[in-house]
Amino acid sequence: MIRVAVVALSAVLIAGAAVAQALPPADGKPVTVKIESGPVVGVATDKANVFRDIPFAAPPVGELRWAPPQPVKPWTAPRPAAEPGPSCPQPMNANGTPNGGGANGPTSEDCLQLNVFAPPHAPKTAKGGAPVMVWIHGGAHRYGAGWIYGGENFARDGVVVVAINYRLGALGYFAHPAIDQAAKPGDPVGNYGLMDQIAALKWVQRNIAAFGGDPKNVTVFGESAGGESTLALLATPSAKGLYQKAIVESGLGWFAPKTLADKEADGVKALEKAGITVSTAAELRALPADKLVAVNDNYEPMVDGKLMTETATQAIARGHVPDVPLIIGSNSGEDSLLGPMTLGPIAAARVPAAVKPAYAAEVAAGDDALARAVFTDRVMGGPARWVAAQTAGGKPSWLYYFSYVGSRFPPSKTRASHADEIQYVWEYWGRRTPMSQVSAKDQEVASLMHACWVAFAKTGAPKCGPTAWPAYSPASDQLMEFGKESGVRTHFRKAQLDAQEAATLPTLAIGK
Repeated sequence: MIRVAVVALSAVLIAGAAVAQALPPADGKPVTVKIESGPVVGVATDKANVFRDIPFAAPPVGELRWAPPQPVKPWTAPRPAAEPGPSCPQPMNANGTPNGGGANGPTSEDCLQLNVFAPPHAPKTAKGGAPVMVWIHGGAHRYGAGWIYGGENFARDGVVVVAINYRLGALGYFAHPAIDQAAKPGDPVGNYGLMDQIAALKWVQRNIAAFGGDPKNVTVFGESAGGESTLALLATPSAKGLYQKAIVESGLGWFAPKTLADKEADGVKALEKAGITVSTAAELRALPADKLVAVNDNYEPMVDGKLMTETATQAIARGHVPDVPLIIGSNSGEDSLLGPMTLGPIAAARVPAAVKPAYAAEVAAGDDALARAVFTDRVMGGPARWVAAQTAGGKPSWLYYFSYVGSRFPPSKTRASHADEIQYVWEYWGRRTPMSQVSAKDQEVASLMHACWVAFAKTGAPKCGPTAWPAYSPASDQLMEFGKESGVRTHFRKAQLDAQEAATLPTLAIGK
């Protein structure tokens, strides 16, 4: 692996969420739903009943900054729920355009809210409601927001979608000795964004039936940092039972272990680099949010010893994750995370010698081709196949590879960048892609991929399209490629992924 790229990965795992940006419905009739905290008034359209900016936890401000999420204060008057709420604090573009995670507009620490897209007439089943999908957005755990994503087409197809916010950056994934020492006895520390995700899943259990959803048929899914979060949820014992299925899109899978003390030291260094010299929890909580937004660190779920007691890699290898159906996969051009620069001989030289023989074609093509191929396989492709193999012994897992390049892109774009699959999964092109730029082939791929995700949410199996998508097994080693010509592939990049696995797994402390 290219070590520099691995170290910096979380700093550049920007989900490209802008591709799925949504606006609140311009037209529609008010629709009211009564939930545990009070009535909310959303908008009914021909495809969906849409509710936005619903609080699922108390504002994490004051003493609740860097604390587990707390219950919402109830209200009695109908609460407007037609407009998006604020994004959680994050770096924003000064000119108002969406940032790397697709977010723009106002931010606030009072951001723990979610958006619901429900079928206008949710189908009743033997279990009592429509399947539910809970979306965790990407953006390096530092960018993005749930309001960006438009779930009307899922609702059109009989699925309730919940898109959530969670604390980001230094407010969401941050360890510091002063904060940790000031925590209440028994409270977990560091993983505040992950705690928010669990709180949102608990909200779904208590409230989703009011929107026509079945709390016993919940699929958690996410991309990039959202995919990594999904793996973290699988590895978190207290999240067990809050979902029945999971989908991981470009969510890594191989994580190096770090102790809480390591993360505390990282937090101290990050504050120093940002010019922040406070030393007590009270002083840190008194800092303006924008000071903390500027703190740049390696933000991701961490082993804190209470909420998470092992990395997701360790939990998967040791069989400590719930036995649930799983879809996991990656894209052909995950190296887009490295940007457009030429990586050159220095990056190529960092490729482990044991890995190079599997990359003869890339070696012949030059340093840049080698470094990019190794990055894609080591960071996304290899981990996805490994997770599918590790989880295949119980409830089935399905592996995919997304290689389709939309017709609106220039011929120079030959691979599917990180996050490109989002539009196809949601079958939604967003406000930045006019329908005039969407070809029949684009729509065909979107219809297929969206149908697979919908079928999985409904039945626990991606029964979709003309070709059966086989469950993954290490022996058959088959995946579904969503591309110009979609179909099942056998032993896809086997030599390269085997080499990555052999080189990486010994470094991850996954012993029983």
